[in-house]
Amino acid sequence: MNKAELIEAVAKESGLSKADAKRALEAFVSTTTNALKAGDKVALVGFGSFSTSQRSERKGRNPQTGAEITIAAKKVVKFKAGAELAGSLN
Repeated sequence: MNKAELIEAVAKESGLSKADAKRALEAFVSTTTNALKAGDKVALVGFGSFSTSQRSERKGRNPQTGAEITIAAKKVVKFKAGAELAGSLN
């Protein structure tokens, strides 16, 4: 499902117009992004939680040349599914 399909599904499920559903989705993404940038965790009970983690610098290999390279440290986003979401898949 891509963004346009998600907007259409949210609009149909909630009774909102597509424009309102698009604004709501964009607001959710923006708010979640800002919270993660600030180092906060975003938890949606029953759905899951978003958090950040620091990945340390590590060694890797260039697949074309086989030369060893250093992969820089960076922050990464993690998502952990909630029990309700995980249970509904099985």
